[in-house]
Amino acid sequence: MTRTGRTALLAVVGIVGMSGLAWASVPLYRLFCQATGLNGTTGRALRAPGAVDGKMRIAFDTNVAPTLKWRFVPENESEVIDIGARDMAFFKATNLSDHPITGTATFNVSPAQAGYYFKKIQCFCFTQQTLQPGETARMPVIFYVDPAILKDPDARDIQTITLSYTFYPVDSGKSPS
Repeated sequence: MTRTGRTALLAVVGIVGMSGLAWASVPLYRLFCQATGLNGTTGRALRAPGAVDGKMRIAFDTNVAPTLKWRFVPENESEVIDIGARDMAFFKATNLSDHPITGTATFNVSPAQAGYYFKKIQCFCFTQQTLQPGETARMPVIFYVDPAILKDPDARDIQTITLSYTFYPVDSGKSPS
């Protein structure tokens, strides 16, 4: 193979590799954030480990994008839970428009270092939600706070974790990422 041929082959391999990396960057970033709790990203779990000696206040914050004609509120503004125990909170969403609307929720927790320890077992935010005109839906989230938070010197003094959701309209012309 000539020097020009090798250079062209390396350029093609580089372009293909960079394109693949760019395509995979969003899912890889999501996985990284869930594994590390970066930027308040919560993790997912199958079940809670069980209560330990410790309590945590969980506050709930809800937001709706200006282009989504929904009302979205927590049933309770906060609750005190047992660390390690499975807990459930409910939110209510109402479609204020005269046509069906599908929304999707983004979420995070603050302070950011608590994201690694806040685990969701089940959440309405894992799937898109469609509400008919005037419909109100009760949406649960099942979660726990990992007892390991009590051993982390950067997180053990946290007294309140705020779970925040923002609903956005789903663009029906695009597939979800």
